[in-house]
Amino acid sequence: MSTGVLIAVIVIVAAVVLVAAALTLRARGAGGGRSLKRRFGPEYDRAVARHDGDVKAAERDLARRVEKHGRLREQPLEPARREEYEARWTALQEHFVDAPHEAVAEADRLLAEVAGARGYPDGGQYEEQLEALSVHHAHRVQGYRHMHRVAHAPLAADNDGFGTEELREALVAARELFTELIAPAPHDSGRHRADRAAKDGREQVAASRPTHQPWGLTRGHAKGS
Repeated sequence: MSTGVLIAVIVIVAAVVLVAAALTLRARGAGGGRSLKRRFGPEYDRAVARHDGDVKAAERDLARRVEKHGRLREQPLEPARREEYEARWTALQEHFVDAPHEAVAEADRLLAEVAGARGYPDGGQYEEQLEALSVHHAHRVQGYRHMHRVAHAPLAADNDGFGTEELREALVAARELFTELIAPAPHDSGRHRADRAAKDGREQVAASRPTHQPWGLTRGHAKGS
């Protein structure tokens, strides 16, 4: 084989390898984009808009969030703590009638506290907490973001920076994330039901025991009958 033919073969092989590599990278990039869009849903579109339509920049941002917070494991809530949070949310909803802005501000603090109890960054680090939540609760985090903005907006001269209806909508939207965060994991729910059933069984046994006479007298009466 002449030198010219050998060089031509090498050039062709190199070109084929480069084209194959380019196609592989493109396929991986497209797949990664689809995966991120599927995972983040509305957060994906928001990230693209935030980066002025630059899809690659948005995907780098979302991929960074997954890398940083994707391994986070939510901590379980004890039933008593869950009931306490539910009672506090119910109370602030009732307080909304008389003081809408104060109720929304309290809901914002409570949601940050619940997220911290589940293992997310502390509420004092709002942006980082929000990023972590967006990785695991992407379809609900916008409600928290909106409520936080409303809760921390300066009040207008009439002491009502936002209309009551917008405050109500912010509270309702944020409740979706609150409900997800306090919901027990499937295995925790099963364990709670089992513990409750065992407790009920113990209470029923205790209630059925005679309390008007000692155990010894009960046995003696049985023998004489």
